[in-house]
Amino acid sequence: MAQYTPEYLPTGDEIAVIKTSKGDIRVQLAGKDAPIHVGNFVELARKGFYDGLKFHRHVPGFVIQGGCPNTRDLTSDEVVKKAGNPFAGLGTGGPGYSIKEEYSTNPNNKHLDGALAMARSQDPNSAGSQFYLCLGPQHTLDSGYTVFGQTVEGKDVIGQLRVGDVIETIEIENAVD
Repeated sequence: MAQYTPEYLPTGDEIAVIKTSKGDIRVQLAGKDAPIHVGNFVELARKGFYDGLKFHRHVPGFVIQGGCPNTRDLTSDEVVKKAGNPFAGLGTGGPGYSIKEEYSTNPNNKHLDGALAMARSQDPNSAGSQFYLCLGPQHTLDSGYTVFGQTVEGKDVIGQLRVGDVIETIEIENAVD
């Protein structure tokens, strides 16, 4: 899969407002620490890539994961029914490209409670659009997955999210044009 370098250059001031069916989550994006991941996330959010996608993976006390485009045309109930079925294709979709890992260069790559990070396959450079939010600290992930934001408001919302809940839209505040 082609490796993509985003055109958007983060300033470090960007805040993602993830609007979900359970409420809003505000995440301070780490543009200085993970510029490729933040640039990619900002571009996808601005294009409306995430609008209407559903969360497809929930592991209590671990993570809630979304951003798979294979959930776009499914109802929330269909996502719930297909979750966990390895043949359903949930968790396998992306934007058609991948981005370079930054966990090895990010000086603050810490999976704290509410951290926003990119999911990937076994290839370290395979992240694309799928992200997860940590349900508590997950430091075993620090050396293998790129953290690119930290929740500043809405941890209560993150705790309520389940498989099938909708990402209504993601707005980016303080982004430069």
